[in-house]
Amino acid sequence: MTHETLHRSGFACLVGRPNVGKSTLTNALVGEKVAIMSARPQTTRHTIRGIVHREDAQLVLVDTPGLHRPRTLLGERLNTLVQDTLSEVDVVAFCLPADQKIGPGDKYIASRLAPLMQGRRPVPVVAVVTKSDLVDRGRLAEHLVAVDQLATSMDLDWSAIVPVSAKGGYQVAELTEVLVAHLPEGPDLYPDGELTDEPEETMIAELVREAALEGVRDELPHSLAVSVEEIVPREGTGDEGSGDVPGRRPLLDVRVTLFVERESQKGIIIGRGGSRLREVGTTAREGIEKLLGARVYLDLHVKVAKDWQRDPKQLQRLGF
Repeated sequence: MTHETLHRSGFACLVGRPNVGKSTLTNALVGEKVAIMSARPQTTRHTIRGIVHREDAQLVLVDTPGLHRPRTLLGERLNTLVQDTLSEVDVVAFCLPADQKIGPGDKYIASRLAPLMQGRRPVPVVAVVTKSDLVDRGRLAEHLVAVDQLATSMDLDWSAIVPVSAKGGYQVAELTEVLVAHLPEGPDLYPDGELTDEPEETMIAELVREAALEGVRDELPHSLAVSVEEIVPREGTGDEGSGDVPGRRPLLDVRVTLFVERESQKGIIIGRGGSRLREVGTTAREGIEKLLGARVYLDLHVKVAKDWQRDPKQLQRLGF
């Protein structure tokens, strides 16, 4: 009698303070870039799903905005997005970076996780110590003890504590095993080979936003939103009946608008003589062409939407 291998499938949610390495870890687990990464906190504004395919399991990763005490209407909506996501997953990965001490933000998130862990249908929470490559062994050991004590102080119990380094690949496979072990038995939820269920427009907007944030560092507050206006094939550029070079990829016109809150921020994004905006376009276009599998003409425009983070109508128009 042959023994059939158990197949598991389900959802894991990555939570943590802003800029603790959730997006980088999502990309490392999936093996492809599906979540944007930036040195700036609060980069992620959508729940990006990354899909890990294995013979014995399919793990769907949900990357959320960082949980934080909200100061704007946008912040409140992002927190609500996280809480709604948490209520629908099979396991939670709580990211606590090794190079930063446990602080009020971590305690705040742990308090938000407590009802899930102690509810009628308890959701297991795995404490993931990210950025383990940035500290020595002694400091890492101290941090692991502090993470354990955080749970004890709140009468909680982590399902596991796993140190990882997303950039170096340290224990990424081990973390996958731990998360998969908490998934229910079931068939694949997504077709083989699919890495994310995010619409192309969302991925394009995120690639443009990442490129725009990367060069300005502390000059630009986190008040940038990106909207993809249209993606249209340019006539006469395909290889069927166009007279173009056979096998040449078609050309797509992609029009994107970047919204900032003040006129001074518009100048920062555009740069002297448009130099910054050209750099943003060059960087983003490379990722967009890889995503779409086509040549892209990227048309970027920058507009001011005054105080959009606090305006309900503008938030709705921008998709929040």
